[in-house]
Amino acid sequence: MNVPSIIYQNNFTMRSGKKPERIVSLVPSQTELLFDLGLYEEVVGITKFCVHPDEWYHHKTRIGGTKNIDIEKIQALQPDLILANKEENVQEQVEALRLFCPVYVSNISTFDDAQEMIRQVGMLVHKELKAAELVQNILSEFATLKALDCKLQTCYLIWRKPYMTVGGDTYISDVMELCGFENVFVDEIRYPELTIERMEMENCELVLLSSEPYPFKEAHVTELQKHLPNAKIILVDGEMFSWYGSRLLKAPTYFRQLIAQVST
Repeated sequence: MNVPSIIYQNNFTMRSGKKPERIVSLVPSQTELLFDLGLYEEVVGITKFCVHPDEWYHHKTRIGGTKNIDIEKIQALQPDLILANKEENVQEQVEALRLFCPVYVSNISTFDDAQEMIRQVGMLVHKELKAAELVQNILSEFATLKALDCKLQTCYLIWRKPYMTVGGDTYISDVMELCGFENVFVDEIRYPELTIERMEMENCELVLLSSEPYPFKEAHVTELQKHLPNAKIILVDGEMFSWYGSRLLKAPTYFRQLIAQVST
């Protein structure tokens, strides 16, 4: 019996063969990428967090959350390609999916990883030229991005109760550095918990409160400002910092505005 394979980004090899006609995406940023590569009818299943594009969110079959997928529902869709991610999806669930369908597993820790993922997905769905053009446009946009002249000691918060930040081995941290936001917790790994006292001790100059996965609001800015009176605390669009698909094309414009806001 031939068992479909798991296609890992880190050891991806050039693949040819039949173009996928029924694709399920378990990764919101890669769902948006499929749309921007011109895959429409081919995408038959997405997660409840795949909010872009809006018409897909309302009309495509939803197969659960990124970490709580409905495997039977996915199998019923009869996919011939599933897109997953090492961090966003659960390994045991990915292993179960590969019993009936090939699964591509991206692994994104840097801006360069994101570019390579776009190219690889382009190959898998037979949109190599469009993917290459997209990567070139992303690189051109980022080439015009001028980082902060004086790097700011920055804490990026993704969660509350407990507070959680990003370590230096994460994609978000790499994007922060591109903007000139120096990650205070660059020596930490993944997503460490921290206290307000730790933020005080590290002399954070800038605190960025992400819109996802925890939806920070103005009330949280006020709450933290009482404890960190010398820090600039700003709400930021988490998609721009953490979505590593075609949304990267829009990110430099957002980052320019944010850098201007931080500089005033």
